[in-house]
Amino acid sequence: MSTLPDEPTNDTLLGDADDVVDFTGVDGDEEMAEEAALTRSAKVTLREISEENLDDVLNLKVAAAQEQFVANNARSIAQAHFSKHAWFRAIYADETPVGFLMIYDDPAGPTYFLWRLMVDERYQKLGFGRQAMDALVKHVKMRPGADALGTSYVPGEGTPGEFYKRLGFVETGEVDEGEIVVTLNLWP
Repeated sequence: MSTLPDEPTNDTLLGDADDVVDFTGVDGDEEMAEEAALTRSAKVTLREISEENLDDVLNLKVAAAQEQFVANNARSIAQAHFSKHAWFRAIYADETPVGFLMIYDDPAGPTYFLWRLMVDERYQKLGFGRQAMDALVKHVKMRPGADALGTSYVPGEGTPGEFYKRLGFVETGEVDEGEIVVTLNLWP
């Protein structure tokens, strides 16, 4: 998996469709109660990462079995700060940070690239990844010359290949460093 900003590959994790979200924690814990209260009806937005929300974003984690598929948010944010083409945001459901995404945003080319996408294990299977992708597509459509949004994923159990297919991404036939490359035509 490449980590060079000028050759992004994708690290994406949303959770398998058969995963069960487990809200474990201390009984009566206010934070856990807030997490459990989030439902599919929560409004999803993409927000800048700032000093005020950085720790919350850094604390978002995928399940242990999913860690092999996506870099942690600390690494992603660090890489973003050293890439002139990185555009990254926290994914919020109502007022709760639930995930992270980053694209390779180079207006010189017609294809923008989803470099990272993750939803915390506590918030998977609530539709937040799909809503975040909808918001991202709207953003990319406003970028200069944008024709397509590309991404890639490692093949195998627990990867988001089916998720991307449901969103309209199609395989390009390319494999980049072992990852299957897919693309979404923004103007079908």
